Amino acid sequence: MATFKKGQSGNPAGKPKGAKDKRTELRELLKPHAEKLVKKAVDMALAGDVSALRICIDRIIPPVRENRLSIALPVVKDVAGCTAAQAKVLRAVAAGDLLPGEAESLSTLIEHQRRGLESSDHEARMRAIEEKLKLRPGGNTP
Repeated sequence: MATFKKGQSGNPAGKPKGAKDKRTELRELLKPHAEKLVKKAVDMALAGDVSALRICIDRIIPPVRENRLSIALPVVKDVAGCTAAQAKVLRAVAAGDLLPGEAESLSTLIEHQRRGLESSDHEARMRAIEEKLKLRPGGNTP
């Protein structure tokens, strides 16, 4: 396997500095005609061209982004806290304060937290068991 020399490019014949991206070149080519092109797209959309209509609508109405959720969850320090947080999320959905998709996202985060807490707990328990085994006679065996 070849290794790169320090300070030497892995692609010395690569893209030269300052070279324009194809999208930048096309954008600059269209820029002087932007107003006419937009008017034409709108005219085509109004005349029933579905593709032009889709382009216009996609530009007017931006894609939906996630909203910030405002739900006060309990502080989660242990698995019981995760259970309490999950219950609060479920109650919020039942009350109509959260959408099911929002609740699913929150529940996934809470589940990840629970798994992390369980892993930490298991690690602490294993260390305690290992320490106890070291104290037993003959506990130093590999």
